[in-house]
Amino acid sequence: MTLLVSAAVAVLIGSGSYLLLKHDLIRVVVGVLLISNGANLFIMMAGLRRGAAPVLPVPAGVDIADPLVQALTLTAIVITFGVTALLLSLIYRVYLAHATLDTDTLAEAEEVEEQIAESDAGADDSHDDEAALQEEGKAA
Repeated sequence: MTLLVSAAVAVLIGSGSYLLLKHDLIRVVVGVLLISNGANLFIMMAGLRRGAAPVLPVPAGVDIADPLVQALTLTAIVITFGVTALLLSLIYRVYLAHATLDTDTLAEAEEVEEQIAESDAGADDSHDDEAALQEEGKAA
């Protein structure tokens, strides 16, 4: 049983890592989900103890399951849900703004926007740069 669960954790984390390296933002989110599910399964199996439910009062001499592992996993699931919702909303906004989810295309569009902003601001004008350097030298 332990070997089977270990293989499942390895497949989940390996698949998630592979998807994180893709250029599509939806696949990146799916990769984050797979890694988080693999981590949750790992935490559950690492702290698994067979026993009675951890409900008070505990009878003397009875083995009980560790409630901390269950609480940590439940918290991790809730955090993963929140992060996934945030990532999906950000991806939606990126798609509305750029009509693509490919990271290479987004990087090229960002470079073009940066060049346009520099040309509009006159950052390429060497006379303005020299005047700014002289003003800084006088102020110092």
